[in-house]
Amino acid sequence: MEATVQRKTRAEQLPPVQRISLWLYRIAALVAVMAVFFPPMNPGRISEKINESASLFTTGISYGTITNSMGRILRSQWIRNADITMLMIACCVVMAGVILCAAGACMSLGNRKMRRRGLLLPLAGAPVMGAGLFLIHRTYAGMLAHGEEIGKLETIRIILPGGFTVFCVFAGFLFLTALTAFLASGRETDKAAQMEMDEKYRLFLMMLPVILLSFVFSYLPIWGWRFAFFDYTPGGNIGPENYVGFRWFSFLFNDPANAKDLVRVLRNTLVMSGLGIATSWLPIAFAVLLAEVRSTKFQRFVQTFTTIPNFISWVLVYAIAICIFSTDGFINSFLTNVMHVSGANTNYLQIADHTWLKMLLWGTWKGIGWSAIIYIAGIAGIDQQLYEAARVDGANRFRCIWHITIPGLMPTYMVMLLMSIGGILSNGMEQYLVFSNAMNKDVIEVLDLYVYNIGIGQNQISLSTVVGVSKSLVGIALLFTANGISKAIRGESII
Repeated sequence: MEATVQRKTRAEQLPPVQRISLWLYRIAALVAVMAVFFPPMNPGRISEKINESASLFTTGISYGTITNSMGRILRSQWIRNADITMLMIACCVVMAGVILCAAGACMSLGNRKMRRRGLLLPLAGAPVMGAGLFLIHRTYAGMLAHGEEIGKLETIRIILPGGFTVFCVFAGFLFLTALTAFLASGRETDKAAQMEMDEKYRLFLMMLPVILLSFVFSYLPIWGWRFAFFDYTPGGNIGPENYVGFRWFSFLFNDPANAKDLVRVLRNTLVMSGLGIATSWLPIAFAVLLAEVRSTKFQRFVQTFTTIPNFISWVLVYAIAICIFSTDGFINSFLTNVMHVSGANTNYLQIADHTWLKMLLWGTWKGIGWSAIIYIAGIAGIDQQLYEAARVDGANRFRCIWHITIPGLMPTYMVMLLMSIGGILSNGMEQYLVFSNAMNKDVIEVLDLYVYNIGIGQNQISLSTVVGVSKSLVGIALLFTANGISKAIRGESII
């Protein structure tokens, strides 16, 4: 029956006006959703004192973020708390309208009945957006009048942002395209028909939240790369007056002190990433050994016991390390009180000896159980008839592992290996930050920690952004190189 519905949906021909209107409406709804998270398009930034990195979403839900630089202004009532509250409500109303329009765009992928019902949502959502924008303008006018009354306009810097005009255009365009598509669809003739949607569209909508989250947390932060081309100081503004082009890139690679630090940090990063790649087979070995355990209860216990450390923060891991390896820790106490070793007061966490190996061991202990989950799932997906046929031919357990289990896991392992090579410059920061000290800084400071230290520790935001941009570009190049090598050798690629 589902196949019949799909054939009917495919066979349904839309009038050209309705088809064009629908696509314009869907594209506009998608752009509107993304604009909710894009700070330059924030219609709620009606004062230059509001954080310029605040998006419409942030303005609607976070009072602290939009007022973190308004302490004196709010205390002096130059901007009233009621105005900030009204601004947040107005932004939430705008987002509600965007959500209605987006829901209608999703429903417009269905059959005629679902499409007509879905087009009613933007006809309500666009006016809701308009109502929210009207409230924002009322708040803007009220703050402007209050600022003129107290003579503090130059201090509170009331503005009507460009994002306000953009969202006004969105609201009008969404309403017009949805209305055109609704009128072009004609009257609903078959009222007994059910709302249906092709499977490909249902699968797409299931993936849509993942795509949006990837955009918000992975691609939208690329907007911060602009700091690399400006002489930016924390709390300052970005404009033509402090544009410096590629000066910070030249400073990073041409300054002898920075070049020396960069070489040292790259050495630490590549060595520790190389050790991680060299031991990347350990989760496979652990998964295979765990799968060979006959006792289900013991298997579940071991899997749970080894997965739990992944959910422990590195701060707590460091606390455990202090209890074991500090001057008064378990090891020194055992050597002194049990083994009667004199002078057993070494602080193993402070010394720089074997730092790379120690970081590898801590990372392996914390992540091996979690990393093995994907391989355990892969083993469960291998056809059991292969094992039965191998046993009939006389293969023992080792031969089954070597000729069936490991080859079955190799495609998954190669994908994970290529991802590891692509992220060879991204070791993370938390582990090395908590274990870092003055004695081992030269051998533990990796690239991510270096970016944190010069950006947050030394307030060199522009220089740290340059390092981050360079790292990302090199990582992309490495990923494509590894993918090309895999395609040439194995005939398979992941990109």
